[in-house]
Amino acid sequence: MKTRHTLMAAAALATFQLAAVFTPVVAEEFPTRPVSLVVPWPAGGAYDLAARLMAEYAPEAMSQPLVVTNVTGAAGSTGVRHVADAAPDGYTVGMMGTHAIAQSYMNPNATPLDELEPLVFIGPEPASLAVGDDTGIESIEEYLELLRDMPGGIVNGNDSPGGFSYIAASMLENRFDVDLTKIPYQGYAPTVSALLSGEVMSVTLPIPLLADQHAAGAVRLLGVAAEERHPFAPDVPTFKEQGFDFIAEDFFMLYLPQGVPEARRDRLEQLFYELLNDDGFLQEASELGLVITPMARAATESYLNQRSREVHAILEESGLLSD
Repeated sequence: MKTRHTLMAAAALATFQLAAVFTPVVAEEFPTRPVSLVVPWPAGGAYDLAARLMAEYAPEAMSQPLVVTNVTGAAGSTGVRHVADAAPDGYTVGMMGTHAIAQSYMNPNATPLDELEPLVFIGPEPASLAVGDDTGIESIEEYLELLRDMPGGIVNGNDSPGGFSYIAASMLENRFDVDLTKIPYQGYAPTVSALLSGEVMSVTLPIPLLADQHAAGAVRLLGVAAEERHPFAPDVPTFKEQGFDFIAEDFFMLYLPQGVPEARRDRLEQLFYELLNDDGFLQEASELGLVITPMARAATESYLNQRSREVHAILEESGLLSD
């Protein structure tokens, strides 16, 4: 009997030890099928470029494809809701920025931030101010003087209300006490086309989308709304260098719907963080004009909370908060 009890105890111990070894292995096997990365803007913009570059390197990092899906509409709100409503199994990841924060405050039907789970920070994306070459505007000072003389006299291309380039334009109006005529477009690519065609006079977009046209003389970049110049347009000074204290920064961040199991969430954090630090990825991202400064989940959540407070203050000052 003693021998039997000893054998049973040994078997139970072996089972426990096997489970302790096997459980992490199961977690490590995730994901076992393609992961969807939802971009809330049309193809061709900075979000889409970053997502597709990540998809290129994903199989090396996670041994599974990363499938980019553009779910557009409502200034990014449609894509955010798509992710929030997805099955919380870790196979749907979203990319968000300032638009998701703004919409949560501006649109009562938009997804609240507490329905989203921050995962990994990708990097910042400062705005710039650019004008069409045929406007004859040569500097920020001339741009502002025209607006002071003729309120609404400059037609600016931007996102729908709540998108980052709309917020950047609104920030510019508030900071310098001027009024633009703001025309909304669904995404950055059509906004650039509108500037090139002369449909609008100016845009408030990230530098990488305009650097080539600026170098070719098709558009004129007047200033970068950041602390430092952008490597894609080193000849363009910041607003601060020109005597104007103005910074407007978007960002890229990955997130999940609430309720993803902790083991899968941790695994995705690890995989994406490693991907974003891959030397090959970083090199190609730099060539695309993307600034990559990865942060893990805890730091990402802190950034989101801080940025949320800042955006709320901007929207409140602009009278854009929903009742």
